Amino acid sequence: MKKLLCLTLVALLTLGALPFAALADTAVNRDGETIRLDVYSQLANYSGIQGGWGGILLKDLFNIELNIIPDQDGTYATRMESGSLGDLVVWGANGEDYKNAVNKGMLLDWEESGLAERYAPYIMENYTDALESNRTISGDGKIHGFGHAVALSSENHASFFYTWDIRWDLYKQLGYPEVYDLDDLVDLFSQMKEICPTDEIGNETYALSIWPDWDGNMVMYVKALATAFYGFDELGFGHYDPMSGQFLNCLDDNSPYMECLRFFNKLYRAGLLDPSSSSNTYDKMSEKLKNGGTFWSIFNYAGSMAYNTDEHMAEGKYMYAMVPEDATPIVYGLGTAGGNRIWSVGAHTRYPELCLEFLNWLATPEGSMTMWYGPKGLMWDYNEEGGTYFTELGALCNNDSAYNLAGVEWTSPYTGKTYALSGTFNDGCVQINNTTLSQDMINPDGNGKETFNKDTWASVSASDLYDIQLDWQQHTGATMADDYMEMREDNFGDKLYVIMPSVPYSESSKSSELDLKWKNCAKAIVENSWRAIYAKSDGEFEYHVRTMKTQCDQFGFKDCLAWCEQEALQLWTLSNKAD
Repeated sequence: MKKLLCLTLVALLTLGALPFAALADTAVNRDGETIRLDVYSQLANYSGIQGGWGGILLKDLFNIELNIIPDQDGTYATRMESGSLGDLVVWGANGEDYKNAVNKGMLLDWEESGLAERYAPYIMENYTDALESNRTISGDGKIHGFGHAVALSSENHASFFYTWDIRWDLYKQLGYPEVYDLDDLVDLFSQMKEICPTDEIGNETYALSIWPDWDGNMVMYVKALATAFYGFDELGFGHYDPMSGQFLNCLDDNSPYMECLRFFNKLYRAGLLDPSSSSNTYDKMSEKLKNGGTFWSIFNYAGSMAYNTDEHMAEGKYMYAMVPEDATPIVYGLGTAGGNRIWSVGAHTRYPELCLEFLNWLATPEGSMTMWYGPKGLMWDYNEEGGTYFTELGALCNNDSAYNLAGVEWTSPYTGKTYALSGTFNDGCVQINNTTLSQDMINPDGNGKETFNKDTWASVSASDLYDIQLDWQQHTGATMADDYMEMREDNFGDKLYVIMPSVPYSESSKSSELDLKWKNCAKAIVENSWRAIYAKSDGEFEYHVRTMKTQCDQFGFKDCLAWCEQEALQLWTLSNKAD
């Protein structure tokens, strides 16, 4: 009987007919009542029950529904006081909030009673560095989760997302002018606005539309431009130079932050910055971008990935990479220890086994591929050589995340049940807004050559291109943005990008006194930075900068700087150890 059972299992595995949950102990009861898991996610931009194809798939596979709770003002404090953060807890950083939850016993110990060994075997076997990194960061000797973007190998670096996407069709129309620095960009944008003064629905165009939703210690887009141009990573109230370990105070007169702040003011005064930026949301910005209302983005996700629909490209309109000659964008190293956005389970959940089993699936190659591209078989699959490809439906959804799935049927490979889908592709994407495996590592389920990133798939690069895409390729000599970024070199043959190494860094805790100083300084910097952006003269700009510095000095900025410099030293030490 044992031999027969083994042969049966082998046959099922060979045929691909054995559901994932059956390979390990399972807490799933598909015939019982659907269990709702509360997911408190500091990264989510969505509130409510997970819907669309993702909601259907999770109910079919695990008989669960996810109630997603985003991190709004007071949410963390309220949930801490209630004694329960949620069934699943996803952290935006592994710093103070996370460590406070660990210290107060709010997070599950994954090794207690062998829970993770039984219900998260893939994680326990393959995420060993990430788990040990979490043990160290947690500070209590226990494992409470793992960080995002885990690579199973630390070779190479992630793909670029500071790609400097520009309206290539307008750039072509202007004769491909050379762009060396930020001042050249202002001149270029002015020329673009002359030939394209209104968007597709008649509204005024701008070089850029930014948004305050993601502001933190500084104005997000300002500090991010410094990262994209100089290769300095954000750290506290300034930037960290991965090449020297130096901390760069954002309030210094000639700091990268101040230089970029002046640039945004210059854009505004030239009529090239969307004047409603300070009241924008990310969604409003995206809508303007999709209507052709902006010419530029330093981020691919707020540029080419949103703008380049089939409709636009068929019309000869295109956004893609064009980096100023003097820029050295940052790119992040792959690391087996994972990043700082942690997946964890609440200590007081009634369903620890089910939570771990769900996370274990998300952490597999198939789970990761599903989160990015939809259900296997329906939207993507592997060919006979192990190469990854989109189905016809998957290609439509990949080209347009708002593609309507009404009328589409999905037959589950897990239960054999057939479901009618609804909503857009984006509606079904898991709205927790975190990743498990790094998208830029080799997919172990594939042919050993392609990463999870679709841009590396032979099937995608071999697909028919629009004329405007071919024009970009012919002008740059590259096939895609990552190739282009890798090809950029200075006169000495050195690469024109900076790698930020992946190290097991965790932000140090702040005392309550320092925390108050920090919050006051952050508010002063953000508010006065926005006022400086909207200044109508050099004198007014300098006035707001002086006010920013004065207020920060009064709030105890000196102590905040001391903390930042100590963090930079910690990062530099960890980087040298990694070498």
